[in-house]
Amino acid sequence: MLSYLRFRVLFGAWTMGKLYGLIFDVDGVIADTEAVNARASIRVFGELFGLHNVVREDFEAGLGRGAKEYVRAAAEVHGLELTAEQVEKATRLRQEYFLKILAEEPLPPFPGVLELIRAAMGREDFRVAIATSGTLEKSRAVLEATAVPYRQMAYINGNDVTHKKPDPELFLLAAERIGVARRDCVVIEDAPNGVLAAKAAGANCIAVTNSTTETNLSQADLVCDSLEQINLDIIQKMIDSN
Repeated sequence: MLSYLRFRVLFGAWTMGKLYGLIFDVDGVIADTEAVNARASIRVFGELFGLHNVVREDFEAGLGRGAKEYVRAAAEVHGLELTAEQVEKATRLRQEYFLKILAEEPLPPFPGVLELIRAAMGREDFRVAIATSGTLEKSRAVLEATAVPYRQMAYINGNDVTHKKPDPELFLLAAERIGVARRDCVVIEDAPNGVLAAKAAGANCIAVTNSTTETNLSQADLVCDSLEQINLDIIQKMIDSN
């Protein structure tokens, strides 16, 4: 039996004209999870490796590349060579602490996120997806905490892909799942590696400066300070102009 989402994609392709795709990253786009990621990771570096001077900025090179590269980024900053076993242990503990923080503290979505998602889901010519390098357990916890209706959308997470950003696999799969041509999709990102992945996939990209500077996101088609500045008309014009 066809799922509702799959039926809607197929039926839409048969009965209407051009379709537009809107693909959301999670960490740093849906909510300020990067602050939680950093808190959990800083605690791990202190407990496992005795490093107590790690700061959020030390993880920046690993943003959007999955948990292992996130951990390796800070280790490299501090000249720490980690074995594969140490990285695995650190990422497991990091996720444990992340989920604990999420269970104990509220996590509001960034302004404009839910409004943009709901607007796109209400349009017959738009298809919406979540695509994140985060694990199923971790990303699902964020989506549920922020009340994103991910069960009504295509949902791709790090468990579904082999290659992490800046490889385009994640966004190629998202475009395939929603049945929209890559050139007719806009990816919403917050990290340089995510922007590179979106462009490598052949998609358009809007970057929001929630996690890093405008300069670091300069390869995106459009950079904004908040998704409150973005609407479906802007997205549609961006796609049609390309």
